[in-house]
Amino acid sequence: MSVPKIRVGYGYDVHRYVEGRKLILGGVTVPAERGLLGHSDADVLLHAIADALLGAAAMRDIGYHFPDTDPRYAGADSVVLLREVFRLLLERGYRVGNIDATIVAEAPKLSPFVPRMQERIAETLDLSVDEVSIKATTNERMGFVGREEGMAAHAVVLIYQ
Repeated sequence: MSVPKIRVGYGYDVHRYVEGRKLILGGVTVPAERGLLGHSDADVLLHAIADALLGAAAMRDIGYHFPDTDPRYAGADSVVLLREVFRLLLERGYRVGNIDATIVAEAPKLSPFVPRMQERIAETLDLSVDEVSIKATTNERMGFVGREEGMAAHAVVLIYQ
């Protein structure tokens, strides 16, 4: 009986708030006065998860695979980008074990949207919903998140071969 090769990855992403854009988190549109600025849809949660997955497999980061200088990714749906990251992992023989992620934002209240985010991520990465943990917290009004200038997300993932 062989022991699976297990690897852990960590991802972090941050985006600035901007008027006139939808707020998309975990592949879900969240009603909000402002969205996030980015070359793609600026889904800070999916970007952190994608970076964690790529990092666990030692495959660089999302900026390497989907550069903001490439017009093909302008306004890109981050679910599509995450699906491509998953395809790259599968090519190398990896599967995703679980995800633990945290969104850091003062507003809006995100807990009502977490179950749908979990579903979207689980569907995209061929996981069950109970293998996708998403939490939301504030920054206690400190720093750029506390001043509501932007939003951040952290993710830890386990992959295995």
